[in-house]
Amino acid sequence: MIGVLLIDDHPIVRAGCRRLLESRGGVRVLEAKTAAEGLALFETAEPDIVVLDVNLPDRGGLDLLRELRARRPGLRVVMFSMYEDAAFVSRALAEGAMGYVSKNDDPETLIEAIDRVLAGEVHLGRSVAQTLALMAVRGPGGTVGALTPREREVLALLAEGKALGEIAGALGISYRTVANVCSQLKTKLKVATLAGLVRIAVEEHRSGALAWAAPAQPIPRD
Repeated sequence: MIGVLLIDDHPIVRAGCRRLLESRGGVRVLEAKTAAEGLALFETAEPDIVVLDVNLPDRGGLDLLRELRARRPGLRVVMFSMYEDAAFVSRALAEGAMGYVSKNDDPETLIEAIDRVLAGEVHLGRSVAQTLALMAVRGPGGTVGALTPREREVLALLAEGKALGEIAGALGISYRTVANVCSQLKTKLKVATLAGLVRIAVEEHRSGALAWAAPAQPIPRD
C-alpha cells in the first residue's frame, strides 16, 4: 500500500485527487489543508510520497518543501499547482521536488507523475514541460547567453538579493549606471518590472548560468 500525503487548501481539489488516486488501487491518501497539518501528518504517518500545492494559506509550498526534505532527505515530492511559470518549476526542482504537475493538466497526469517519481524518475506535466522547453530555446546559454559581462555581473548580484545601491558599491560604478543596466536587462529579457528581473536572475543563478566574484582590487567609479 502506497501512502500519499496530499497537502492542498481547496476541499474540491482534495476530494477529486483522492478519488483519482484511489482509483489507481493500492493507494492510501491522507489529506491536509495547511502546511502545519501537513507537517503533523508527515511525522505520524510517514508517507511514501507527498503531493504538495505551491500556495498554502499558512506557508509557502516551496518553503514547506525545503523543510520536508530537510527532515527526510530521500522524500519524494510532486508539486501540484496552478502556477506554470518556469521560475516556480525550476525552483521546485532545485529544492528537491521530483515532479511538477499543473492543475491544468489532464487528471491522469497526476497518477503518472506519482508512479514515475516512486520509480525514481523526474516527471513534469505537459504544461510545465512545454514552459521549460520554451525557456530553453531563448538562446545559447539560456536566458543570459547574449548578455554583456557587465549585465551578467549585475544580474548575478540581483540573484544574491543585492539592492541597486549595493550593486553599485560592489562593482565600483554609479547608481545611475546600475539602473541603466537594469533597464537594458529588462528589455533583453522581456520583463516589465525589477521583480520580474530578479526572478529570472534567481532562476539562472540556480541553474549555474550565472557566477560572479568580487574584484580583487576596486574598479574605478564611472
